Amino acid sequence: MKYQKPNQHMDEREKLRKFRELDDAFAEALRELEKPNSRFNIPTGPPVRSLEEREANDEQVRQHVFEQRLKALMNEHAQSKESVAMLLRTMQSLGHIA
Repeated sequence: MKYQKPNQHMDEREKLRKFRELDDAFAEALRELEKPNSRFNIPTGPPVRSLEEREANDEQVRQHVFEQRLKALMNEHAQSKESVAMLLRTMQSLGHIA
């Protein structure tokens, strides 16, 4: 047990030393980035879209997937647009769909 305490103490010193090295490297990188003629070329990626744009796009994708699935089901069961529309109106009038 006596031998573990000095090792633990050294481990803590080593951790602190490594942390300081990392902190110094990070600070140096930040200073380099702040220079006007920095030699770093950091890719920024595509522009960030707003939440509203993403939600609108998601809704368009869902709508498209729904339409494709509905058309496939209509073809599979040999149903016309008119018969599906009549079915939906009937279900709506009975309160089965909103």
